[in-house]
Order: sequence, then structure tokens, then C-alpha cells
Amino acid sequence: MKNQTVVVEFIIVGLSNDHHVNIILFAVLSVVFLLTVIGNIIVVTLSLVDHCLQSSMYFFLRNFSLLEICFTSVTKPRFLYSLLTERKFIPLPGCFLQLLVFFLLGTCVFFHVAIISFDRYMAICRPLRYGTIMNGRVCFQLVLGCWVMSFLFIFPPTFMVVLLPFCGPNVINHFYCDTAPLLQLSCVDTGHIEVMLLVAAVVVLPGTLTGTIISYGFIVCTVMRIPSTIGRKKAFSTCSAHLTVVVILYSSAISRYIRPGQRGTQDFDKVVSLVYCVVTQLFNPCIYALGNEQVKQALKDILGRTISKCLRIS
Repeated sequence: MKNQTVVVEFIIVGLSNDHHVNIILFAVLSVVFLLTVIGNIIVVTLSLVDHCLQSSMYFFLRNFSLLEICFTSVTKPRFLYSLLTERKFIPLPGCFLQLLVFFLLGTCVFFHVAIISFDRYMAICRPLRYGTIMNGRVCFQLVLGCWVMSFLFIFPPTFMVVLLPFCGPNVINHFYCDTAPLLQLSCVDTGHIEVMLLVAAVVVLPGTLTGTIISYGFIVCTVMRIPSTIGRKKAFSTCSAHLTVVVILYSSAISRYIRPGQRGTQDFDKVVSLVYCVVTQLFNPCIYALGNEQVKQALKDILGRTISKCLRIS
């Protein structure tokens, strides 16, 4: 230990060391980041200003969009900055803060997906009781429960990662501060933390996935009883779009975090992380909200009124 130096900053390798590849990645990921943020801002704005979008469904979608904006802002701006400037250093406090916030928000995303699925189940399978059960108080409690459960499951193991000593080397083979490379860089045994992370992942991921599958299973059974063929096709198209996002989100997260060893293969981890940090974040506002007929109509109405006002002023 006398010959080891205490680490005060990390070097985040990123996705590539080639300058030209990094420029291309910067251009592509910048567009994806802007589209993700703009799409979610549109959803939040529409759900606040349009009186037709005041049901519990849009309350959950509004909170989900705010969560997505925060989640995508945890890693992407810092990564884009490193791609553009090739400055890959990050101080320990910044790395640990990114780790804690990333896992807290990421876990909350899975809980939100589960309650959105439950809300759709109540709206489709229990329409007469939907307004009574899914009132404002219950919706607020469900969203608050998502945050509380996320904190209780994720904060203890990730905080223990923060408390680990790092004596060198300090190179993180990833594009953000993740648990696997940090555990590999620690100069003490991390077996107990790996077990805690695995238990948390097993409870959160399969747990929320089970709730989502059960909800959509009941929805499919109810849709099958719709006499209209057009109505069934419309309902199935919506469900299939939602389930596509669910499959991509959960398959990437489960393959990354549910395995005996949390250290893993870092090149594989980067690819998987890119899927749920970029692909699903871009698709979520488009499929969950902007693909909804009421949301699209509200957007058309607001754009129409805005254009009319601009024409009158000019």
C-alpha cells in the first residue's frame, strides 16, 4: 500500500479513441440528446396546458418525461463534452455524484414503466372504476412510492461503492461512471457490494417487469373481447409499441446488471449501456406520449393557435 497512490480523478475512455469517430459520435448523439429533451419537454408542456390531458395517464406521462429529461442529462452532456474536447478527466466527487444520480433515476424509470402499465390496465380493463381509483391522491402516492423505493433499493449499495478506496490505476473503460469499472479499480475486496447490487437488480428488474407483463396480459385479454376488428388492431398497435420499448429496456438492463459477477466484460457493458441510455430514451416520448392520438391532437391545436396568432401580429 505504501507504493500506491490515492486516486483523485478518473479517466473515462469513452467509446472510441479515434478523433474522427468521436466527431461523428458527437454529431449523432447531440441530435439524439436534443430530440430526446425536446420530445419530453413537448409532452410536459402539452400535459400542463391542454385541459383534455388532465387524466391520471397524462399525469404519469408528465412525470415520466421529467424523469427522462433528468436521466438523459446525467451522462450525455458530460460525454458529449469529452467527445468534442477530448478531455476525459472527471474528479472523484463528480464521478460518484454521477453514479448515485444515474442509478437513482434509472431505477425510478423502471418503477414508472410499471405504474404506467398498471394505469393502462385500470383504464382498459376497469373503465367504470378508473376515475374513482386512479384519483389525484393515489397518482401522487404512486409516483412518490417510485422515488422512495428507488432510493431504498439503490442508495445503500451505490453509496458503498462511493466509500471504496481507489489506489490506481484510474482508467474507466466506459463512457460514464458505472459500478462495474469502479469495482474493478478498487484496491479492496468488493464481493459483498457485488452481492448487494445483484440482489437490488434482481428485486427491481424482474419485479417491475412482472408487474408490467401481468398488466399487459390482462389488457390483451380484454382487447381480444372487443367486437370491432379496427378497435382491436388499434389497441394492439399501441400495446405492441409499448412492449417493444419494454423488451429493449429490460433485456439490455437485465443482461447488464443481473449476473453473478458485477465486474463483467466492459466492452460489452458499453454497448448494452448505449442501448438503454440512448435508444430507449429517444423512443420513450415518441411511443408513450407523442404516439397517442389525444397528445397529437393537442399538439396540432396548440401549433394551429400559435401560427394564427403569429399571422395576426404580422
